[in-house]
Amino acid sequence: MTKIFRKLENQKYDSMNSHTLILTGWVGDTQKGRGTFVLTGDGKELFQLEPEYVSRPDVSKNLSRFGEIKAAGFILKIPEILNLAKQYKKIGLFLKMGDSKVVLWNADADKLKNFCMESLLEYCIDRAQIMENNELLVEGWVLDETNNAEVAVEDQAGRPLKCTVTRGRRPDVEDNKGIRIQGDSEIGFTVRADLNKLSVRNIFICFSGRTVLKKYKVNISDLRKKDSVIYQRMKLLRLRNGRKNLSYIRKNGLKNFIRYIGTYQPERLSQNYEIWLKTHSADKKELKKQRETVFSEMPLISIVIPMYNTPQEYLKELLDSVSVQSYENWQLCLADGSEDDAIKDFLEKKYREEKRIVYRKLKENKGISENTNAAIEMASGEYIMLCDHDDILAPDALFHIAKAFTEKNADVVYTDEDKISMDGKHYFEPNFKPDFNLFRLRENNYICHIFAFKKSLLEQVGAFRKEYDGAQDFDLILRCCEQAEKIVHIPRVLYHWRSHMNSTAANPESKRYAFEAGKKAIEDHYHRMGIRAEVEMTRHPGWYRSRIAIAGEPLISIIIPNKDHIDDLDLCISSIEEKSTWKNYEILVVENNSEDKKTFAYYEELQRRYENVRVITWKKEFNYSAINNFAVRESQGEYLLFLNNDVEIITPSWMEEMLQICQQQGVGIVGAKLYYPDDTIQHAGVVIGLGGIAGHVMCKAPAQEIGYMGRLISVQEISAVTAACMMVKTSVFRRTGGFDEKLKVAFNDIDLCMQVRSMGEKIVFTPYAELYHYESKSRGMEDTPEKIARFNREVNCFKDKWKKELLAGDPYYSPNLTLKAGDCSLQKMEERNEE
Repeated sequence: MTKIFRKLENQKYDSMNSHTLILTGWVGDTQKGRGTFVLTGDGKELFQLEPEYVSRPDVSKNLSRFGEIKAAGFILKIPEILNLAKQYKKIGLFLKMGDSKVVLWNADADKLKNFCMESLLEYCIDRAQIMENNELLVEGWVLDETNNAEVAVEDQAGRPLKCTVTRGRRPDVEDNKGIRIQGDSEIGFTVRADLNKLSVRNIFICFSGRTVLKKYKVNISDLRKKDSVIYQRMKLLRLRNGRKNLSYIRKNGLKNFIRYIGTYQPERLSQNYEIWLKTHSADKKELKKQRETVFSEMPLISIVIPMYNTPQEYLKELLDSVSVQSYENWQLCLADGSEDDAIKDFLEKKYREEKRIVYRKLKENKGISENTNAAIEMASGEYIMLCDHDDILAPDALFHIAKAFTEKNADVVYTDEDKISMDGKHYFEPNFKPDFNLFRLRENNYICHIFAFKKSLLEQVGAFRKEYDGAQDFDLILRCCEQAEKIVHIPRVLYHWRSHMNSTAANPESKRYAFEAGKKAIEDHYHRMGIRAEVEMTRHPGWYRSRIAIAGEPLISIIIPNKDHIDDLDLCISSIEEKSTWKNYEILVVENNSEDKKTFAYYEELQRRYENVRVITWKKEFNYSAINNFAVRESQGEYLLFLNNDVEIITPSWMEEMLQICQQQGVGIVGAKLYYPDDTIQHAGVVIGLGGIAGHVMCKAPAQEIGYMGRLISVQEISAVTAACMMVKTSVFRRTGGFDEKLKVAFNDIDLCMQVRSMGEKIVFTPYAELYHYESKSRGMEDTPEKIARFNREVNCFKDKWKKELLAGDPYYSPNLTLKAGDCSLQKMEERNEE
């Protein structure tokens, strides 16, 4: 008897095409045959359905324990489903295969009609929060069959409320659902309501589609509770000590428990982050385990600290934070250039018994660099760690640093950090850093604290240099990273940087000389690396811009696929020709399946107008990868510049900005900064894993924003960039074999970037090449079963190909930040639990 395996995976209602119900899933059997799908009404056979079959090797692999199973995905279309639901109370579907018969699907007619109506409109609330100014903020998206659903706000009685509703594009949703929204439709929404002017307990967000109305209730009281300190404390305690808390409540009562949690944390929380820090810091159990850990080597780590008139209360907090380290083989080297002996007297009184503290009173204050060198001279350790005299270490800082040196054979180690208030009670502004990112480091000293390194590196690069005071750490970090073979980033907040108004941390303009020294440090770095470059300070203190000399005048081949849409194409090419300051380029327009006669007339006129424009013709079906590979074979340039036909150039020097980076050794691809027409960010780099596969980071942020840790204003290495504007070395492109032609539409540009990275070449994003991107207006929606199936195949293809990299996470995006949204917000506890 034939054994049948099957699964119905999804059902979708298409109201626009004969009211069709679309069922997708897979079937497999031991006889390697294909069966017959039969639709039934109230148990009576109505008619057979002809499925579309798609390959499902993943299913065959999972069923291999049952022997050789032939498995196939299917797409079944049941037209006029609403009429069927009127005629029959029960509708079903079964599969006949040989001598076997199995039920695939059953539905109650009334429930089926409700499902169809509900399917016409879908919405999602991404965020609902009361801000500090008592403003309600609700963000999300809404889709109906026309992609023109309206959003309004009402009170409980259905009266309109005075709120601000703004709409925007949501490419993350489009990518996730495998659709492309045409025209000006915007499925994203943001609702803002001033609660000072609204005396309501609840508001209702109303989503109106062509035939469906849905409402989402926002309970103001519940939101206030969830945002309250008490609620967050209770949530934190529940997460960490659930059983103990329950026992306490039973023993002492709820009232005493609430009083207890009111004193559990600081008087005032820095919203979200301080709670996050509590839940992600090492607890007593973890610290105990660390103290008992024995590495293959237990190296001595020398912490070097230059001192000058250090306030004793700050010094005590620092020393206490070092004394409680879970890794105990450390040495603290203090070089004191203070004007009096107050610190010496303090140490002799409070820390006389601590032999790991080595102190030297300097004869004179020679400045931070030479004072630090004096501390280094006292160091006996194999490894050096830099630290300021008024900051604080997390209790497991040295444990993780020692682990990186011994288990990962690191030459250089750096960690994440945050800031601590002057009274030591509040933590804020966490810096969750990327893994080592040389181009990012040339823009800004993102490494900063903690920085630790092999002492032997100093023999190669030299000690601190007085002429770089103010940026002495930056100068040493650049020199060490140039020589280090293994640089390890620890994505944990292990350093708390005390912030006060005379510090460059809080008042950048107070130490402009420090930024001048930073500029000089980068210039010297380029000189050592043999790169001709000019460095300038930007309007953002501490951020720099490099202008690299371009070698020669290489030809750039700009490749633009096009199908009709001559208005978009004309704007694109006109902006290139009229604005670009780089002149040695050719434009290849790849005609693919245009239907409008005007398009071909335009091509003739275009080639007459511009001598450097060629139109070449792709005669097969649409396949983005194959089309561009075809164009590359026809190109002549040393560099390839893949471009969408719906972009417009903003920066006249856009090609120079990309070329000066792409020409550098070790760089394979460069991407640009793209804006929507409303001057919000469309592309500033792609994060692997964002939204499930890959997504644009900081999408929809205002153009003027600097982004998290300045990522919107920094040249930086990144995992991937969009081919809407992507420059590639032709030699690198050919080594990869080009775009993967199995990826006809989706993820082909991300895949190319992944291939290039796997070859050891870098992907770099520059914010200095700016273009408008009119968001794929020339691409149709992927809303047919065939297109959805193709999209899903390409998703699975990408996942299979880069499974290891997806599991490892994006090295240029912190694992402490969310992958649910592209705003670089904190990862929530539930996300960590999902991993």
